[in-house]
Amino acid sequence: MKLTIIGGGGVRAPLFVTSALKRAERIHLDTLSLMDNNPEKLQVMQAISQEIACKMGSSVRILATEKPEEALEGANFVVSSIRVGNDAGRVLDERIALNHGVLGQETTGPGGFAMALRSIPKILDYARLMEKISPGAWMFNFTNPAGLVAQALQDEGFSRTIGICDGANAGQENTARWLHVTQNQLRPEVFGLNHLSWVRRIWLGDKEVLGPLLHDPDYLANTPMKIFDPTLVEQIGMWINEYLYYYYYYERALKSLNTAHQTRGEEVLELNLRLLAQLDDVGVRDNSEKALHVYYNYLNRRDSTYMYYARPGSPNPEEADHSATQDREPGNFSEENEGYAGVALDIMEGLAGDDPVHIALNVPNAGAISCMGPDDVVEVSCTVDRSGVKVVPIGTVPEHQELLMRSVKVYEKLTVQAIRERSRQKAVMALMAHPLVISYSLASELVEDYLLAHRRYVGEWH
Repeated sequence: MKLTIIGGGGVRAPLFVTSALKRAERIHLDTLSLMDNNPEKLQVMQAISQEIACKMGSSVRILATEKPEEALEGANFVVSSIRVGNDAGRVLDERIALNHGVLGQETTGPGGFAMALRSIPKILDYARLMEKISPGAWMFNFTNPAGLVAQALQDEGFSRTIGICDGANAGQENTARWLHVTQNQLRPEVFGLNHLSWVRRIWLGDKEVLGPLLHDPDYLANTPMKIFDPTLVEQIGMWINEYLYYYYYYERALKSLNTAHQTRGEEVLELNLRLLAQLDDVGVRDNSEKALHVYYNYLNRRDSTYMYYARPGSPNPEEADHSATQDREPGNFSEENEGYAGVALDIMEGLAGDDPVHIALNVPNAGAISCMGPDDVVEVSCTVDRSGVKVVPIGTVPEHQELLMRSVKVYEKLTVQAIRERSRQKAVMALMAHPLVISYSLASELVEDYLLAHRRYVGEWH
């Protein structure tokens, strides 16, 4: 089996490779192709990945190419994880929003809109090429904003595409860890949109286990739910996707982002440049052992400040830079903490294996959630087996969630239409529909600034 990663020069590619190599026998993996249009980063990430494979004693071939045709030839599964405009594009997305007094976050609100302007056309190009070269392949998209990209792919008729996000399965993963069971022993009821979802119930056999845990202070304090006040958790009565912090604590998040020395994009840009410089000094192929230490220390530093302003006890970037880090070895990653790689690999195992997999994905609603249209891409629990991907019936949802989902879905669909037609008018209408923007005058200014800032990637709009 051949697995291709579009965006294989990304800094997280070696983590995906680690997880894939662990499961190589179960998914019959023999070839892993990394494709990227940045030759320098691609060579570095291939070298790190090959060193990991060597340490793991894996016989899987790890190839690298700048040619998408070569990467897609013979591929059974394709994972897309690209960043059009690189880290500098993210910096612009976040700063432009903050300059207009609204949330500047990579995927939520205006930042996600700007990223979609660049991501969607390129991912559609890759999907067309994949359909031509490997028509039987599946594409699992992790390119952000994942839900919006998945909607665009489905609207263009690419039915063998699925949007993946590790955040969609955080409730299942953390509950499994808390109860000392495997993730697949649990059957969650996830519903919503990407970065805007909730878990209504989680079943272990015929027992519902989430409800009691939401009243357990220890559980809340030791899971991502700790960023939410217990009173809010009680009111919602469900597991809450961490990205809902930007809605439920909007003014706090905006204040934190405005007062921070750097945006997250600026911090990540600096860390990535530092990583590449350190790896160049070490000599990634000449001193692969030391290069691995540099790489894993980078990951620890980057992960330590993720949403630090919402997480009690987390260091800010300045504090993290002055803190000692511990090396993180490739063999220490469990299959319960594999991020988006785990989601993609779980789907592969479900499609190829004997046991069904219970997992939340971004797929067409197909009647699962009553308030959403059949072709609306939603984030919803699914069962994956040899027969394919089937959504779990959710039915009606509370009015609070319904109204938020419908507003954001209007924004998503208008954004996809605006990109397809290169229409300023529809772009403005899209941002007006988003609950974190609403204002016509603000939406108009944001659209103009983003189109100007990213003209190189989005071209001319009318």
